[in-house]
Amino acid sequence: MKTPHNQIGEITRYDVVVIGAGHAGCEAALASAKLGCRTLLLTLNLDMIAFMACNPSLGGPGKGHLVREIDALGGEMSRVADRNLLQVRLLNTGKGPAVQALRAQIDKWGYQRDMRLTLEKEPLLTIREDMAEEIIIESRSVKAVRGRSGANYQCKIAIVCSGVYLGSEIFLGDLHYTAAPGSITPSFNLAKNLQGAGILFDRFKTGTPPRVYRRSIDFDSLTPVHGEPDAPGFSMLTPKAPENQIPCWMTYTNKETHEVIRANFSQAPIYSGLIKGRGPRYCPSIEDKIVRFADRERHPVFIEPEGADTDELYLQGISTGLPPEVQEAFLQTIPGLEKVEIMRPAYAIEYDYAPPTQLKISLETKALTGLFFAGQINGTTGYEEAAAQGLMAGINAYRLINNLEPLVLKRNEAYIGVMIDDLVTRGVQEPYRIFTSRGEYRLLLRQDNADLRLSEIGRAAGLLDDQRYRCYKAKQDFITNELKRLEITRYNPGSKIETLLADINSSALQHPLSALELIRRPELSYRLYAKWENKELPELPRGTVEELENQIKYAGYIEKQKHMIDKSTRMQDKPIPADFDYKKAKNLSREARQKLEEIRPATLGQASRMEGVTPADISVLLLYLERPETLLSD
Repeated sequence: MKTPHNQIGEITRYDVVVIGAGHAGCEAALASAKLGCRTLLLTLNLDMIAFMACNPSLGGPGKGHLVREIDALGGEMSRVADRNLLQVRLLNTGKGPAVQALRAQIDKWGYQRDMRLTLEKEPLLTIREDMAEEIIIESRSVKAVRGRSGANYQCKIAIVCSGVYLGSEIFLGDLHYTAAPGSITPSFNLAKNLQGAGILFDRFKTGTPPRVYRRSIDFDSLTPVHGEPDAPGFSMLTPKAPENQIPCWMTYTNKETHEVIRANFSQAPIYSGLIKGRGPRYCPSIEDKIVRFADRERHPVFIEPEGADTDELYLQGISTGLPPEVQEAFLQTIPGLEKVEIMRPAYAIEYDYAPPTQLKISLETKALTGLFFAGQINGTTGYEEAAAQGLMAGINAYRLINNLEPLVLKRNEAYIGVMIDDLVTRGVQEPYRIFTSRGEYRLLLRQDNADLRLSEIGRAAGLLDDQRYRCYKAKQDFITNELKRLEITRYNPGSKIETLLADINSSALQHPLSALELIRRPELSYRLYAKWENKELPELPRGTVEELENQIKYAGYIEKQKHMIDKSTRMQDKPIPADFDYKKAKNLSREARQKLEEIRPATLGQASRMEGVTPADISVLLLYLERPETLLSD
């Protein structure tokens, strides 16, 4: 039976202290505690736990894949999101399954309450409101975290999930002041403390759009965007989305909007020189859109609900750092927003992040033992990216304490693996966002097969509960057995299957074919075939039939990708000793030696993906690894 933490005087002893209760911090703390570590979660404000500081939504291509992967590994974001869905849609249905993804509007207040309650119920997890000011280091290892309250929290591991709350500054035109989302006082001492311990920091910028009153919107001038009641949820335990969904709405900027914004460029902090940090290229401010896409006469604006029980609406697509009076002026040029009233002005925010090349692939820092970073401190953007990193940091904190090898997901196993490898190998030049295009094997990394890819890993790691594991096994067993049955079911020319083929204008059989080969025809689906067979399908976990059909239809492409992976695995997985002396590797280019010395990749595959390291350098490095005496003789 798990026992609660021990308190001794004013010093509290924990295994793991998680700093920050955003999406990374929540997943890190829950993973650590569920695995058996006495865990403390420190937050600046108990009422801001799991706060959706920007858009009240989850998912989309890449991001939706991450949420499904979090679920398959035993994380919480997917389940909490499904309990608070306002609207859900499956995107890219006209494209292949690799890029199809869920996007959902979330009741942000319900999500916060639900996640907080989930945290509070975890026996080995304690939540405390305090600001972490210092991580106490002895012999390059974490020993304790000191809070602003004066409390010392002794620990073996510290996971920093500070989001945009390190050294943050908010900008509204020429006005700028020290603050973080939710008008919270940001932390300055922690970054200084970590810099003193050898951690490097830089600055990034992001922003958020205005929030407005529902009563001030002319909905008759807007195009409604409805949800899909037949869409699945993010978690494998959610059979389908709620029937009654709240719509979103769509409108567009226009020439007049752009003229107002252009006339006030001098007050935009990204152009006036006030903001030095780089912003996200894939989620630019409206000022940036007008400059970068000067030929476009309009840009879409999505009007989204913040919650089921509030009249506050979110204007997706027009984040800005312009002054509030300018925001109101350009908003009132947009159809449907002519009488708009702003509840919360948009703002730009600049904050500290730590370049992630300072991390091991486990998300532990290279400089300090027992110190992990997860979330936006690593230069990422997005709730989904943060939660995925937090989950992996929590798992690997437990594994470090118990002298186990870290859990590392490969690029061909998960988008989580793609993201973390990108971060620690290549670093970031702008806030990092996951896309399906970042993965080399995206046909294998579909959102609908995340449970098949990762459930066994989540179970072996100790996080995937019995209910989700049973659901995964039911899906896997049905698909495995049905594929075998379809393969041995054969039809000859002139057999009864010809009637079905004629009904759907499919060509007659020229030679014997299996049912599997027949269903690969574009015009024939598995459901249609099963109906013709009079086969009554059992009650199955959601997405089972769709996954079966994807495996049938794309079998050839999937096999090609698997062959490519098998072919490259030998080199990709070849380990590089942690103490490899690159200075002695004289046949490497000077740039490659410098980059390799800085990053210290764990495998040859990781080295091959680094900027500045050429295929010729990889060949030389492979020679050194296979013939160490060559290195010594240089």
